[in-house]
Amino acid sequence: MKKVFTLLAFLTCFLGAKAEWVEDYKVDYSTYSGFPFYVMGYVPEWIDGVMTDLGGNYRYVATVDDKGNPAEETSDVIVKTHQGVEYYRLPNDGTWHQYFIANEIPTEIDGSYTIKAMVRASETCTINVNMQWNWSGGSLSKDVTIGTEWAEVEWEYSGIAGTSCWLVAQPNTAATIEWKYLTVSHNAKAQRPIEWLEQLTNGDAEKSWKELGLDEVKFDDMENNFNICAWGKVKGQNVSESGSWDPFPATIEEEGNGNHVFVVHAALADSEEGSAWDNQFWIQSPKSWKEGTQIKVHFRYKASQNAKVPTQIHEQKPSDYLHWNAIGDINFTTEWQEMDKVFTFDNSMGGGWSIAFNLNEEVKDPTDFYFDDLSWQIMKLDEGYFVAGSNPAEGLEYDLDNAVEFVYDENEECYVATVGEKNAYVSQVMISTIRGNDAAFKGATLKPEGEIVPGKWLDYKEASLAKVTLPGVGIWNVFVDPDVRKMSFELVEGSLTEKPEINPNPTVVVVKGQERDDLSDNSDGVREEEGGTGEAWDNQFFIVANRELQAGEETVVEFKYFSTVEAKTTTQCHVGPGEYKFWNCIGDVVFTPEEQTFSKEFTIPADADGMKSIAFNMAEIKGACDYTIKDIVWKLKDGSASLIDQTGTKNFYVKEGAGTAPYEFGTTDGISNIVTNNTVSTATYNVAGQRVSNDYKGIVIKNGKKYIVK
Repeated sequence: MKKVFTLLAFLTCFLGAKAEWVEDYKVDYSTYSGFPFYVMGYVPEWIDGVMTDLGGNYRYVATVDDKGNPAEETSDVIVKTHQGVEYYRLPNDGTWHQYFIANEIPTEIDGSYTIKAMVRASETCTINVNMQWNWSGGSLSKDVTIGTEWAEVEWEYSGIAGTSCWLVAQPNTAATIEWKYLTVSHNAKAQRPIEWLEQLTNGDAEKSWKELGLDEVKFDDMENNFNICAWGKVKGQNVSESGSWDPFPATIEEEGNGNHVFVVHAALADSEEGSAWDNQFWIQSPKSWKEGTQIKVHFRYKASQNAKVPTQIHEQKPSDYLHWNAIGDINFTTEWQEMDKVFTFDNSMGGGWSIAFNLNEEVKDPTDFYFDDLSWQIMKLDEGYFVAGSNPAEGLEYDLDNAVEFVYDENEECYVATVGEKNAYVSQVMISTIRGNDAAFKGATLKPEGEIVPGKWLDYKEASLAKVTLPGVGIWNVFVDPDVRKMSFELVEGSLTEKPEINPNPTVVVVKGQERDDLSDNSDGVREEEGGTGEAWDNQFFIVANRELQAGEETVVEFKYFSTVEAKTTTQCHVGPGEYKFWNCIGDVVFTPEEQTFSKEFTIPADADGMKSIAFNMAEIKGACDYTIKDIVWKLKDGSASLIDQTGTKNFYVKEGAGTAPYEFGTTDGISNIVTNNTVSTATYNVAGQRVSNDYKGIVIKNGKKYIVK
């Protein structure tokens, strides 16, 4: 890997494709007779074909529990879902509630989507609607205002970090809300026409495993098991030494008309434990797939009795679980049906090899499951190394379709590409191992580790949606050596960015956190015995960046801090102050009466793409507390820029007490007891955090520092 660089004239072709409006998803609620989605405690009712939320005055309890026992609470009103599950409508003592309004929305990583809903309310209200892609905090939140007349209400989400999303409405109102329909769309650049490549052999089951020479292959034979396209598991059969029931090549039988099919003769399942996976079937891919890869699956299916069968993603070895959902639930009947499904591997599925069918979700009796005409196709994509550039400051966007392909250079002993051109300098690049589809490109990017210095070789790793900020603007040579997993950058033409001197902001921020009420029942904090109205975010502090931050940007956060009593604060990612984005930011910060120094490298998570603010929730403890934060630094890790002003208060917002709004620190805005920019508490405390008089003897803490008073 030579360090003498040669100029290669491989220039990026910035050819934009015309964007077009694409409707990705639509749900017409009038086509259902009851709530069609997953129930999270609240069940909207169906009145004249309209999905009707009767407000938080009601809650809903299933009429029978998981074991078929009658519900302990009952009422005269029974509400049914579209699947026929019955719920009692019961009085409620609060207004907050939540429910799905859409599910399984196909999305692209880093995408932006417009939601339109025909909706009205009995009184004008504003509700929160989350677009989510995983249950561990991956979501975007929007406040949506609904009027009293039927109207198509529109709102948007940007920076989606998943490939399948759902929408959850979270009203905090007693108003009745009625929904007629909802659509999800985006303004998409035209993609290349998709060419699908078949991956499976023997998907029609016309040759036996013995004829194919695969009859002796075991499920844990990692060199050969992917050559078998259909695996099965039957309770009590193919028992290992440890007593487990291992998968085996699915049985191939003649259907009776000369056609052969794959069969799993499922045995009696464990009805008490409810093991949906006692009997299983797998469609096995010939290789694993990267994030962003689109898969097209086809098969025919039937069973000896009706059965709902959920699907999962497993790894190369059938039975090695990876992800809870693959292609949704499959409703088997005694007649042949066909399934065609296109889905995208996201960051929770990456590395998946197979689709697992859990055959005993509903049916526990012995049942025969039949499969035929298995097809596993992938989108044809260019594979290799590719780079595309952008310049956000000049409005130059990525053109991933025309990403430059790296070419191996014998002199350099590595792959080389040039990105940028005259009048189209770039300051940021994305490097990927796939080209031909934007989502796939973004899902297979490479990220250098460490500060980029022209001519310096850095280790790299796979990282979805890695946008690499360069230390200058211009035309760049990019070098990749996959043998040692290193990359380097050379500025061909343009200018390097001078690194500024970054000093701590001298503002001393004091947040006078008010005593909060008992936590509400739906709070994420520690519950008190009786529910109240309090929330962990009733008191807050915000550090607000001067611009939106992109997923993958590496930053450093530093400050000094202390408080009047010990108090843990949690942190979240917000856009503007109070505009929640993601549940976790720089972790928990535990304040004590003794001054401490905080320093942490913070990479913007994919779930927080577009964030601007670090929010500190300062009502995790119930009691009142004064929090002091000073000498604040928030900068890019490479030191190329400060994300906040180094003087003044415009980057700091506080919220003191429930029902108040965040305001810029140092301004009044009708809030009393504002501490000025230079004011520091002069109160004295002992080591237990108790306020003491000035004549107290012993170790005391004043202004965050320890003293001995004799």
